Amino acid sequence: MKTKRTSEFKWHVLLLILIFLSLFPIVFAILSSFKNLDEIYKNGFTLLPRHPTLKNYAEVFKRLPFAQISCNTFIIASTVTIFKTSTAILAAYAFVYYDFKYKNLIYFVIISTIFVPFTVTMIPNYLVISKLGLSDKLFGVILPQLSDATGIFLIRQAMRTIPFSLIEVAELENVNRLKIMRDIVIPLVKPAIISTGIMFFINSWNEYVWPVLILKSKEKYTLPLALQLFISSEGGTDFTIAMAVSVITMIIPLILYIIFQKYIIDTFAASGIKG
Repeated sequence: MKTKRTSEFKWHVLLLILIFLSLFPIVFAILSSFKNLDEIYKNGFTLLPRHPTLKNYAEVFKRLPFAQISCNTFIIASTVTIFKTSTAILAAYAFVYYDFKYKNLIYFVIISTIFVPFTVTMIPNYLVISKLGLSDKLFGVILPQLSDATGIFLIRQAMRTIPFSLIEVAELENVNRLKIMRDIVIPLVKPAIISTGIMFFINSWNEYVWPVLILKSKEKYTLPLALQLFISSEGGTDFTIAMAVSVITMIIPLILYIIFQKYIIDTFAASGIKG
């Protein structure tokens, strides 16, 4: 019994250390955003600011059209989330409740795209967007991201847990397929849809590489691109302002994750129940 308690204690200590390492960068960024630059360089390892100031946040809004940049980020993230989630629901519903030729092969091909690195599709997507004249436009960032194989996989796994007898009863009552999906299937997989949508939103909100290729004007920038403006090649002369931008950038994704973390964890845990 003593050996078991000792083992549990060691695991708890290890988990506490991992939690500390995970949360430390967030706490460091938040506290550093209230420091001035001199304090950072003189007392870089001191967490609590000696003379807290909101000057860094004021400077961010002074230097950049930050309201417009935040709006751009929200528009891109929201639009991508809506389209990815909608296409994932429709595709998952078709793969679960419809029988058609080569269904399993098509599903396998779609899911296999998860393992294709972004660097492989980056140049072809960029050339297409350029040819369409969508460079430096928000829609140019959105267009290649209207569907996602990961969402199809997660929502399909959730739909497969619904008893087929419910669908059969509805079909015997001559309920059309669209109504079955809307009134029966979607309410039952709502947690999976919410968690998948949150995952899409956070990923799109934090995306840097693709937007930096497409967007050139500062008024079209997203928050991750705005953060880069305050980081120089020498390591960041506007370090405290960069921390302020980081805090503003992380607020919405962090709040969403805290609110919906149960759905996200349950969805990923249940995704392996049925193959």
